[in-house]
Amino acid sequence: HLATSWMPTLEKICEEITPNTAHADFRLWLTSAPSASFPVGVLQNGVKMTHEPPEGLRANMLGSFTSDPISDADFFDGVSGPNSAAWKPLLFGLVFFHAVVQERRKFGALGWNIAYEFNDSDLRISVRQLRLFLETYDELPLEALRYCTGEANYGGRVTDDWDR
Repeated sequence: HLATSWMPTLEKICEEITPNTAHADFRLWLTSAPSASFPVGVLQNGVKMTHEPPEGLRANMLGSFTSDPISDADFFDGVSGPNSAAWKPLLFGLVFFHAVVQERRKFGALGWNIAYEFNDSDLRISVRQLRLFLETYDELPLEALRYCTGEANYGGRVTDDWDR
């Protein structure tokens, strides 16, 4: 979320930072989505890093299984209650779904009519809800899980009826 009106001030502040005036351990970390109003001077004088989603379903799924909260052993192995046997198969299905949704972007209009920005936060909230639902209810709440994950967490971004 870029404060475009503040960008000229940021540029001036960055121009005034010199090795003589800044502490030797000083570092300025900025994160931003691509924007035409981001100061070019700040970009030119900085080190740029990007995060690209993994290529392919396998790499995407491996990335998901090694990310928070799934990579935490207590979270991964700690599901209890009558639905505990459903945890790992449903988790695998959710991670696979997330990977497929992200891979569909590569196919342009054949994948989605509109380019949606599904990201790791969609998976994170869905995984946490899955665990919560499995531990809270005595019967497997598949309809509630489908609605929360498909219609709210992921489907909330989808605006084109053909993409539903």
